[in-house]
Amino acid sequence: MNLTGTGVAIVTPFHEDGSIHFEQLRTLINHLIDNGINYIVSLGTTGESVTLTKEEKVKLVRQTIEFVDGRIPVVVGAGGNNTASVIDEIKLFDSISGIDAYLSVAPYYSKPSQKGFYAHYAAVAQATERAIILYNVPGRTGKNMEAATALKLGRDFENIIAIKEAGNNMVQSQYLVKHKPEDFFVVSGDDDLLLGQMACGFDGVISVVANAYPKHWSDMVYQASENNYDSARQINYALLDFVKYAFAENNPAGIKCALKHLGLCNDYLRLPLVNVEAELETKIEAFVKQM
Repeated sequence: MNLTGTGVAIVTPFHEDGSIHFEQLRTLINHLIDNGINYIVSLGTTGESVTLTKEEKVKLVRQTIEFVDGRIPVVVGAGGNNTASVIDEIKLFDSISGIDAYLSVAPYYSKPSQKGFYAHYAAVAQATERAIILYNVPGRTGKNMEAATALKLGRDFENIIAIKEAGNNMVQSQYLVKHKPEDFFVVSGDDDLLLGQMACGFDGVISVVANAYPKHWSDMVYQASENNYDSARQINYALLDFVKYAFAENNPAGIKCALKHLGLCNDYLRLPLVNVEAELETKIEAFVKQM
């Protein structure tokens, strides 16, 4: 699949009792597609995937594919720190038609060596014919997957087609772009660094803030991809404070707060996540009204 442009790590709306709110999911998906995003990522960190049961994940993926209805590609999160369990989950998802790729987070908590990262992803790649997007996010996993490891995986396995790089490291970002295989996509996972990464040659983004402002974010990515940086900067600076607010306490509490004030979905979360503090909500609400 083509991973240029704007992908959105979509939230999972919940009812007050904690069950998935599928009608709000439909509303949000239509909002994103109508405002120009290029693909959706379900079951990412922003979707609170670690709090969902296996049965809920399957139903959520099926409903997401149904609501998207072939209008844009669908990427599904499938990762973890137990390689065998990740493979089992992917095999479960392989039975569902309509999934275009898997986003697989680097193993967390156990902090494998670079050789361990490589062996993990090699096993995952060999377990499916579908495309795989590597996901490096050391702020959550506890250890950085180095650019050389990711690029070797991209060269060695045809179905490893991209990396979502969320290492908050511009040097590593540049190394990925400079040395990547020709048909390998480098995608941002850091909304606050996106414009600089696009200038370095990134192909696009898997965004959190685009849940709330898909047209603005998609326009910025497009303008940057066309080297229209004056226009891209204007959009980036217009949303800069909001990007800070969205991640100030935790993700997805910040973005769900914004979506509530935009009238797109409520802000219910599953523990251990809780709603943002009143002071931050006041800032988010004021920004939404201003925009």
